[in-house]
Amino acid sequence: MIQSYMIKKIRVELLYYVVIVLLLAFVQHSDLLTAPIERFEQMQKHANYLHPFLYAFFVYIIIVFIRIVVKFILFLKNKFKEK
Repeated sequence: MIQSYMIKKIRVELLYYVVIVLLLAFVQHSDLLTAPIERFEQMQKHANYLHPFLYAFFVYIIIVFIRIVVKFILFLKNKFKEK
C-alpha cells in the first residue's frame, strides 16, 4: 500500500520535473520549435548536456519550497479555524 503510494508520488514529481525541463527549454531556446536538429547539433558541438537539467533542478527546488510553505500556511489556517 505504502509502496504504491510512493511510486505514484515519484511519478508525479518526475512529471513535474520533465514539464519544467521542457518549459525552460522552449522559453530559453525558441529555435527548438523551428529547427530542433540545429539546436541539438549545437549542443553536441559545445558538449553542454547537463546545464538544462541543473537549471530545471534549481527551479524545481524553488517550486517545492513554495509548495511546502503554502501547505504549511494552509495547515496553520485550518488548525486555528478548528479552535
